[in-house]
Amino acid sequence: MRRLILRNFQSPGDVVMLTAAVRDLHLNYPGQFLTDVQTSCAELWENNPYLTDLDECDPGCEIIECEYPLIHRSNQAPFHFIHGFVDFFNERLGLHIKPTAFKGDVHVSDLEKSWYSQVEEIVGTSEPFWIVAAGGKYDFTIKWWDYQRYQKVVDHFHGRVRFVQVGEHDHHHPPLERVIDLRGRTDLRQLVRLVYHAQGVLTPVSLLMHLAAAVEVKGGWPQNRPCVVVAGGREPPHWEAYPHHQFIHTVGALPCCDNGGCWKSRTVPLGDGDEKDMPSNLCVDVVDHLPHCMHMITADEVIRRIALYFEGGAAQYLERKLAFLRSAAGKQNLAGGGQHLPALLDEPRHD
Repeated sequence: MRRLILRNFQSPGDVVMLTAAVRDLHLNYPGQFLTDVQTSCAELWENNPYLTDLDECDPGCEIIECEYPLIHRSNQAPFHFIHGFVDFFNERLGLHIKPTAFKGDVHVSDLEKSWYSQVEEIVGTSEPFWIVAAGGKYDFTIKWWDYQRYQKVVDHFHGRVRFVQVGEHDHHHPPLERVIDLRGRTDLRQLVRLVYHAQGVLTPVSLLMHLAAAVEVKGGWPQNRPCVVVAGGREPPHWEAYPHHQFIHTVGALPCCDNGGCWKSRTVPLGDGDEKDMPSNLCVDVVDHLPHCMHMITADEVIRRIALYFEGGAAQYLERKLAFLRSAAGKQNLAGGGQHLPALLDEPRHD
């Protein structure tokens, strides 16, 4: 059996796509490969059935630096990100792998499924919730939408949809009101489990979008998790969008993305010395501090896309009324924080 050690230290979203390629390698060529991985996100490989511990000092092991050069043809060629590493494997290993599923391959164990979600630990009920990421990383600020528009979306569904805000401490995630605040309170594996328990996801193009598709949906729910993606014009939709997501893009509506995504990095320079501050990597059409392509996406449009899942029956509004939650919320404490939970009340949060 051919022994491969696959290496990739890019962002977690890229690693989710690598999980798909490893799955497809084994399903297309069963019994012909042993694979191990060295990546930036070991948490995404937990419980993965396709991995074998291999020794990189073993001369019989091939160490492969995994890439996806297909992205450079993404504006012209009819491929999704799911094809990126697969195409690379085919070229590098002389194979003919074909994707077997339109999603990454992130596994949640039966034990993890049996645990309460972080949200249930906080509010004391297992009612459905949506995860929202209202910011992003500083290297790609062009993906950010206006957090005040996210707030408008949250306010519109207040009392009917519970939103849980996530985001890393060192990224840009302005606090939203009337949400359960888990910013900085989830490591990567906890985020995977949170997605497993989530009814839906609201996010820009991000790791969370890929996890929404890759992580198994809980039993009794529709087989695909609702997800609304505020995408704009940076990426060609066929490269990023999953078929069951509401992927809100503006590609083709502006001169700067009339022939595919612009693939720019930042809206304005940050002065941090990163090459993404170079003029060639900056948005060429900024309106009110947003890329024009993101400015064109209104809160009402995002509200409409979320509402589609409820109108069609793929999602269910909260069954309990806000009055009940108000009476219960004061009895619950944020896990580990010892603070009362105003997320379900009318008062704004200050934590």
